[in-house]
Parts: sequence; structure tokens; C-alpha cells
Amino acid sequence: MNKKFYLSRTDKQLAGVCGGIAEYFNINSLLVRIGMLILVLGFGVGILVYILLALLAPKGPSRIQQYKDDMNKRLHSNNYKR
Repeated sequence: MNKKFYLSRTDKQLAGVCGGIAEYFNINSLLVRIGMLILVLGFGVGILVYILLALLAPKGPSRIQQYKDDMNKRLHSNNYKR
């Protein structure tokens, strides 16, 4: 599986960093936001990490592109019967 990290277009509060991390690891974004808050308040590195990811990570595909990709995967999978 070729998994890439993207900023979330659908689950975002500021830039979509926490939503993107949650989508990448397939976990609840609230847990990621709580973890980020702990990094910010406890260690101070969370702000730097967030800003770097917000500036450097690409935006995720649009919903239309996600739909097209899902349909292509279904059509080209071995489970599809003609």
C-alpha cells in the first residue's frame, strides 16, 4: 500500500495538520489534537512541528478526486467481476 501524508481538506480547524495525521494513522483526530496540545504546553515543540507541517505538507486530494480514485481501485481490483 502506497500511503502518503496530506493536509486534510475535510477534518481541519486551522491548516488540516491534525486531521491529516489522523487520516494517515486512521485514528480519531481528537486524539491527535490532544497530543498536539500536550506537545505545545508541555514541551513547546508542537508549535514548530505544526507550522512546518502546515507549510511543507501537500493538501489532500479533493472529494471528487478521491471518488475517482476509489472507483478506479474498484474497477482494477481482482475482486471485480465482469
